[in-house]
This record gives sequence, structure tokens and C-alpha cells, in this order.
Amino acid sequence: MKTIYTAEALATGEGRNGHARSSDGLLDLDLAIPEAMGGNGQGTNPEQLFAAGYAACFHSALQMIARQEKADITDSSVGARVGIGANDAGGFQLSVTLEVTLPSLGHDEAQAIADKAHQVCPYSNATRGNIDVTVTVTDD
Repeated sequence: MKTIYTAEALATGEGRNGHARSSDGLLDLDLAIPEAMGGNGQGTNPEQLFAAGYAACFHSALQMIARQEKADITDSSVGARVGIGANDAGGFQLSVTLEVTLPSLGHDEAQAIADKAHQVCPYSNATRGNIDVTVTVTDD
């Protein structure tokens, strides 16, 4: 692979109760364990950051496929839900649900474009075979 961009970030403090900052300073935020996991929830968390990144990346892939297929995806959106839970090996595991909204298209055409986007999205390619990822198309 020929790398065209590298993102850099540094986490400090107490991990999930710490701080994260990108090398360019554009991302600079406190981290906190969510209340649902016993924390105070007074900061963002890695799962929120992963959800935002995956949603944005998948939306870009969706737009690329739509351009190739000359499909109208006006007012499209992608929502991502990232779950975390215990696995059978004593550690933790993630799961992802991507909710795709393509209001200008019928359900079958929207699902076909979402399925193709899932094949080209870098996040989808990175997670494939590692965590459960479900792509659903809403009819909103």
C-alpha cells in the first residue's frame, strides 16, 4: 500500500480517563469512561470517536459509489452505533451498526449502493472479519 496520508494522535493520562490530541492540534479533548461503564461520562470516549470516524468514512464511500452509478443521494446520511462488551476470552470486543439513509432512492437501490460502499470503505475493510458490522438502510 502506498500511504497518502497518516493521522497521528497521542493519548495521555489514565487511558479512558485521560486526554487525546492530534499532532496538528485540531483534535484536542478530554476522555472519560461513559456512565454506562461506571465512569463519570464527562468527556468523549474511544467508541464515540470510532463511531464518528466510521460514519464519516462510510458516507464518503457511499458518495463515491453514488457518483459512479449516477445515483441521486441528496440528503443522505450515515449514522454509526459502536457497541462494546465482554468477549469470551476475558477481554472486550466491539460491534458496529451503520444506518444509511438515502431518501431519494428506493430501498433496493439504496441497499445495493450501501453494500458496494461497504466493500470500498477503509473502515469496513479494516474491521471485516474482526468485528460484527451490520449495514442497514432506512426508508426515511
